[in-house]
Amino acid sequence: MVKRILDAYASDFCAMSKADLLESIRLAEGRTVCAEVVCTTLPLIDGVTNAEVAAACGADLITLNVYDVLQPLVMGYRKGALPTLPGVPILPKLPAGINMTIHEVKTLVGRPVGINLEPVPAERISEEYRGRVATVENARRAWELGADYLVLTGNPGSGVSTETIAQATAEIAQALGDRLIIIAGKMHGAGLGAAGIVSAEAVEQFATAGADVILVPAPGTTPGATLEAIKALVDLAHNLGKLAMTAIGTSQEGSDEDTVRRIALLSKMTGADILHIGDAGYSGMAIPENIIAFSLAIRGHRHTYRRMAASINR
Repeated sequence: MVKRILDAYASDFCAMSKADLLESIRLAEGRTVCAEVVCTTLPLIDGVTNAEVAAACGADLITLNVYDVLQPLVMGYRKGALPTLPGVPILPKLPAGINMTIHEVKTLVGRPVGINLEPVPAERISEEYRGRVATVENARRAWELGADYLVLTGNPGSGVSTETIAQATAEIAQALGDRLIIIAGKMHGAGLGAAGIVSAEAVEQFATAGADVILVPAPGTTPGATLEAIKALVDLAHNLGKLAMTAIGTSQEGSDEDTVRRIALLSKMTGADILHIGDAGYSGMAIPENIIAFSLAIRGHRHTYRRMAASINR
């Protein structure tokens, strides 16, 4: 029997298939916290990665932003600190001492870990983006490196659109949809403006293309993102047989705790299955106290402290 994610330990996550993890999230009834971290900045706390800090503050899912599958780099990690893991490829031409597979991140945090891949328009793809573009090849590489899920979305200024997300979702779902959870959508304008960031038509496009989870802005984060508007999109995703994730991608993860709590509660009111908190606090992650406040607001002390305290050896 699949445990709800609230009750799952590291050993449970290791045994979960894609379908199991989706069911585990669904069973938690809107109490799953996803924390996004930038893995290429200097970590907030010296000696540990941002992923570890986010996990210690109660996140159930960790999303690595700006993770390059061709040149993996996670700051705050010293290569050799973990034993070599079976099935994890040794990658050539990596910066000495700081390369890290996704599998190794999972070994440190004991949680499911995913990465962002960006469906950047062809004319905007530069050398900087090669290992971060949402292609089938990069998705397969991410899976080989240990990713449990992909978030197909766009960073600010990337020019990612509904059309490019839907196309990338369809291609990746066809090739790897049985192996990876695919989360598709936008949490801000990605450089294309704030109006109509995610519409009902976009939700249908992403669902038809093969997304497992539809990503929408959290209420109160983008212009026009009212409770009613976002709830309608979440309801539509559920009616289409998909899960939904509300996201804070507007730097409000670096706001005061009261604001973060209010966004968390509004997000839960939409009926979303996963509540995401972004990476723009101080240095590539939300302010740690805000992750804790976010978790406390949606599931209370008992479940928050269990997630914070549970050993990865369980």
